[in-house]
Amino acid sequence: MIKRALCAVSLGLLLAGCGDKVQVGAAPAKKADAKAWEGASNDYVAPGWKAGDQGSWESQMRTRAQAQNEYNRSAAQR
Repeated sequence: MIKRALCAVSLGLLLAGCGDKVQVGAAPAKKADAKAWEGASNDYVAPGWKAGDQGSWESQMRTRAQAQNEYNRSAAQR
């Protein structure tokens, strides 16, 4: 008797887990982004960077990447 009740409860729980509905989120709103080098022109930008100048932006990104390069950092500490 107890085995049948336990089996029935177990079967009920297994079937309840299969009853989930498909969850679909709302479609994301598409937004056209601005070019990376057309960013902010405020007090928090890197010195020497000019807003709207692609060459200046690429130079700043290259400098920043080299500052994070472990090979360059370890050579400077030797």
